[in-house]
Order: sequence, then C-alpha cells, then structure tokens
Amino acid sequence: MQVTCAGILVADVVAADLPRISDPGELTFAPKGIDVYVGGHAANVSINLRKIGLREGEVSAIGAIGEDLFGNFVESTLRKQGVVTHLRRLPGIGTSKDMILVVKGEDHRYHVDLGANLHFDPDYVRSVLLAERPIVAHIGGSGMLGKFDERLADILQTSRAQNCMNFVDPVVPHSGNWDSLMRACEWVDVFHCNNVEASSMTGHEDPRKAAEALIRHGIGLVIISMGERGLIARSKGFTLQMPALKVPIVDPSGAGDAFCSGAIHGLVKKTRCAPGGMGDMAPELLRDVLLEGAAVGAACVTAVGTTTGVSREIVDRLMEEQGSQILESTTIIEQ
Repeated sequence: MQVTCAGILVADVVAADLPRISDPGELTFAPKGIDVYVGGHAANVSINLRKIGLREGEVSAIGAIGEDLFGNFVESTLRKQGVVTHLRRLPGIGTSKDMILVVKGEDHRYHVDLGANLHFDPDYVRSVLLAERPIVAHIGGSGMLGKFDERLADILQTSRAQNCMNFVDPVVPHSGNWDSLMRACEWVDVFHCNNVEASSMTGHEDPRKAAEALIRHGIGLVIISMGERGLIARSKGFTLQMPALKVPIVDPSGAGDAFCSGAIHGLVKKTRCAPGGMGDMAPELLRDVLLEGAAVGAACVTAVGTTTGVSREIVDRLMEEQGSQILESTTIIEQ
C-alpha cells in the first residue's frame, strides 16, 4: 500500500454561494442547490490521491460509519473512486454529518454531528496499518476521534516501527484539549494545520512562532496553511513561505485536505519518504512538493464539494500556468 488514510468520515450537506445566512424566520434560497457529498479527512485525501494519480489498490481509507443511509453513501462513494475501504459499521450510532453553509465571498460555516467518528477504534487502525505497511500513514481529523486520540502516540509509534512516514492533520479538539496530540509530536514526520488551529494549539497568533513551537516539540516538518495568504513550512533548518495560487473560489470546503493529498502525492513520487527524515529535506525539493499541494488545494475550491474540482488535468494546468511565478515568489530563510 502506498498511502493509508485513517480518520474522520462525514456526509457533507452543502449549501454554497449563498447570498446571506437567514435571520430567524427568514427564507433564503440556495442558488446552487443543496447537495450531499462525502467528506472528512480520510475520505477527501484518499479520493483526491486517486484522482491525481495513485492507482487503484494503492490508497486505502479507515473509518467509522453508522448502519444508515449516510454510511451506505460514504462507503459506496469511496469504492466507486477505487479506494480500498476498511470501515467499521456501528449499530445504533449514526454516521457523522456536517451541514456546511457557504456565503459568497466568505469562509465556510461548519455544523458537525460527531456521530460514529467519536467511536473510532484504535486497535482496528493498528491492525490495518500492520497488515498494509503503507509508505505514508495519513491521520486526519485527530481531535474528533474519541479513544483513538488518547492513543495517538501509540498508533504513530506502531506505524513508525513499520518504516512508515506519519502525516498528521488535526482539527481543533471538540474537548478543547490538545494534550494527546502534543504527547505524540515526536512521532509526527509531517504536520499540517491551518493558522487558526496552529494558534489554538500553541497560543501564538503569528504562524511563524506557532510553527517554531511545534518544531521544538519534536515534529519533523510543520506546514501551516493561511488561505489566500499562502502557507508557511518550518523544519529544523529553514522556514519556507509560499504564496497562494489565484483561482475563483466557489466553495473552500476541503481545501486543506486537498492540499494534504497533493503534498503526500509529491512526497511519494519525489522523495524516499524516510521516517524521521523530513527535517533534513532539501528546501528546493520541499518547495516542489508544496507547489503540488497548493495546486490541488486551489483546484478543490473551484467547485462545490470537497473533491469535485480536483483532477490531474486541472492540477497540471494550474502548475503550468502559475507554478513558475509561485516558485519565484517563494522565500526560504535558513535558521
């Protein structure tokens, strides 16, 4: 297995391009309709990896769903996309759902039902990782995964022992407590979050200071996405800042997951993915990896849904049209 994605699975109910959010008792029409999509880190990253080039049988997803229509929808969608599925169906517990409201020109508003994600089984994840022995283990949505979060450090140690690179992308914990993730930092090779999550985790509003704090906790490579301001990446040896690609934004849902899929694809195809070696990656190589991540993230936001806008053709076109300018505008500062 090339990449095993473990984490949250969600049925996204999306109303995009809204003119406004209704006041109490007010009716607002959704000009682009209201649709249901598969979402959640494990689904988004695995599907996007298939869409940008990994072959069927090279990508898997581990998650928890309910015995309901939404669970059926999540499972069938993953399989149709050629993702190998390891899904635990939980009787009496509903599949997680997210009602996403996107006002035109504004960021998305999430309304989440934790559902089955809160009962994610760490022992099941461990068994799949031991069986598949992937090159990269992507852990997405830590913070919403119940007992799994409490044992995150143990899971990451297990995958590292299998010579696997650990790529972690959390959410702000529903408990508000980041302790489980902080205890696992030394086993994290690549860490991605947005600037809001970075500030919540470290107490630093400045992304550079937040990234530096996370490096001091033992993470190999920290990547902080900042939306239209681009991203900052920090290793022990340097700080890299890359601007964002310019695209029309229809729905920003899933942009972070799309970025992760592009970065993971770049790591698999352009590096040896040596566990524990991310802090020593040459800045020029990292710059190329992050450009692919940024291009996949940019493709994502041009359509409604977390994976709809992503394709190899669109990603390649964005890199061809804007890649040179982005690379020329990227700054690298040695520490």
